[in-house]
Amino acid sequence: MNATLPTLADIEAAAEVVYRSFQATPQYRWATLSARLGTDCWVKHENHTPVGAFKIRGGLTYFDQLKQRGTLPREVMSATRGNHGQSIGWAARMHGVACSIVVPRGNSVEKNAAMRALGATLIEHGDDFQESREHAIALADERSAHMVPSFHADLLRGVSTAWWEFFRAVPQMDVVYVPVGQGSGACSAIAAKLALDHPVRIVGVVSSHATTYADSLAAGRVVASPVTTVLADGMACRVADQAALDVLAPHLDHVVQVSDTEVAEAMRMLFADTHNVAEGAGAASFAAAWQERDALKGQVVGTTLCGGNVDSATLARVLNSSNGF
Repeated sequence: MNATLPTLADIEAAAEVVYRSFQATPQYRWATLSARLGTDCWVKHENHTPVGAFKIRGGLTYFDQLKQRGTLPREVMSATRGNHGQSIGWAARMHGVACSIVVPRGNSVEKNAAMRALGATLIEHGDDFQESREHAIALADERSAHMVPSFHADLLRGVSTAWWEFFRAVPQMDVVYVPVGQGSGACSAIAAKLALDHPVRIVGVVSSHATTYADSLAAGRVVASPVTTVLADGMACRVADQAALDVLAPHLDHVVQVSDTEVAEAMRMLFADTHNVAEGAGAASFAAAWQERDALKGQVVGTTLCGGNVDSATLARVLNSSNGF
């Protein structure tokens, strides 16, 4: 499977595509966060992209690859809980391609609004991402639209640029915590590590209320698991992707599971120490580091605030609670 991962040349070419829309995002060693964790803690601020999450990088390179092949479609279809949909909406608008996105019922109000603002037509269907995904695939077939998956080599090209930036900026990093939703973020971190020959250990982070990737990695095969997280919607995956598992299995140091309560606590800590807003999945990386803080003394720790797209009411509820959310 490693043959499908982007090479250093692929990542460098992808960066040129990404930087036509925005520049490299910052990474900071936050003094307050480091003091809290008890060791050097760096944060990669993917909440600073034009759509507030890392996914935009993948959308840009996915469409660029379609254009280079001369296969840009008249319409694309995809499914999302929000950030992937914004990525596809942004890139589709840039290339003049019609875009329809399927979201589950009860999806984030503000993520839905953001996708509509980018020109995407939203279709509400299903009670979770997997039902939305299956409906999107069926609709794409009916309408002869191009189905954009959540995991694909052309998405990894773009997402890898975030980790390429991070690892080059912090060559002394010992360990990095990477949230796992459908797998593009973690697989891209592995791609960048291999491309740069960086010694960093990569730790996968899953929601303890959406454990398909943890269960599948343990079993050595895809194991569907129920999704009950109400806060980390970006990690609310019920069925792991086998192609992603093939990349993750040999390269992840280990996997940490974080609860919604731990994620909420991490959202509060990130806001207090950096005054950045993190959505649930965006806080999962620091939540995992916090869970393992006793084992991290003396190490340089990398975390990612991979998205900041949380509904205002949810954020207010989290920040106003001292325990849970």
